[in-house]
Amino acid sequence: MGLGAVGGADSELAVAMAAGSQDALAQLYDRYSGLAYGIALRVLGDPGRAEDAVQEAFLNVWNRAGAFDPGRGSLRSWLLTAVRNRSIDYLRGRGAHERREQDLEPVAATLGAHSDPWHEVSLKLERDAVREALTSLPPEQRQAVELAYFGGYSQTEIADMTRVPLGTVKGRMRLALEKLSSYLRGRGLVDV
Repeated sequence: MGLGAVGGADSELAVAMAAGSQDALAQLYDRYSGLAYGIALRVLGDPGRAEDAVQEAFLNVWNRAGAFDPGRGSLRSWLLTAVRNRSIDYLRGRGAHERREQDLEPVAATLGAHSDPWHEVSLKLERDAVREALTSLPPEQRQAVELAYFGGYSQTEIADMTRVPLGTVKGRMRLALEKLSSYLRGRGLVDV
């Protein structure tokens, strides 16, 4: 199956990858590797480990493409969750005292001059919308989301760090994710 036969929606790429199409994997990589690397670098703060985490996440998605269920979310979300989870696995192996968060702006500069400008504009708009959505949350909900998704901490670790009951942390996370989803859906950035 050639690239021309694969192109189009992410769900088509997933089907093609499940059928063994390396071209589909290459197209997925071309489409999301920059974003995936940015997430891994932000979580890990180490370019080498970020590259490893991205490579392992893409390999995981390739090996498990048949398990992808478009009813549960987009291929993009599945891939980026795999990148985030793999990055957190690396963090947990290093120890909590080495956790660092990197700003996303330098990452954009390292992606290279050969990127598609419209794709870059789209990514910037998405980043801005996510930042806006995060700032719209109450401080305690924002803190829980930032510690979990950018710091790589589990809900139990967040409860210990903030000296708040685990059930409260879980409730804050649930409410925050609902609000973020609603906010981003209202701006057309999340599928309904």
